[in-house]
Amino acid sequence: MSKELLNELFNPNHLIGALVLGVAFVMAGVVLSRLVRRVLNAILTHNHSERLDEIALSFLSHLCVLIIWVLLITAYAHLVPALNRLGTALLAGVSVASVVVGFAAQSTLSNLVAGISLVLYKPFRRGDRLQISAPASGGNQNGIVQDISLGYTVLRADDGRDIIIANATMAQQTMIRLPATPPPAAGAASAAPTGPAPVPSTLPPPRQP
Repeated sequence: MSKELLNELFNPNHLIGALVLGVAFVMAGVVLSRLVRRVLNAILTHNHSERLDEIALSFLSHLCVLIIWVLLITAYAHLVPALNRLGTALLAGVSVASVVVGFAAQSTLSNLVAGISLVLYKPFRRGDRLQISAPASGGNQNGIVQDISLGYTVLRADDGRDIIIANATMAQQTMIRLPATPPPAAGAASAAPTGPAPVPSTLPPPRQP
């Protein structure tokens, strides 16, 4: 009796079975995502090699989590007959819509591919101080690299602002790697004394003849 109840409970042909399977897939996705993050954090903690850095492992973590959820959603859609038939019907009549969606997702895919290239070629690492072109501010901006997500690169400016740049834009522009600490201001440098300070004389004045 319990076996029949379990079969009925996890039967994807019924609404309750589809909901139970959906909850199970969501829990599996959460557990696998946390497991991937913990494994990559452990690798970063115990490995001090120059080939592995925080930027690469952070991007790899985001990418693995995305792949996990895509695979789980695809498997769930294939297990539930109603979703499978709905997907087949939609794919049969969305030839024009698929082209529109493809054009709309072109920038997203380009940012993803550019992020992968930035992680592979490593033009910078987390904590590097860069100078980049920022057309919105009318000039260049200096910032410290904080993170690379699947779509954007985040830099922290000297005044505390976050500079968010699309990965495709970041991969195509010229970057200048600056020293870790900003140089002193020109006014402060010019105001500094250039020689030893004068020593006050303690000799008595000469006598008049």
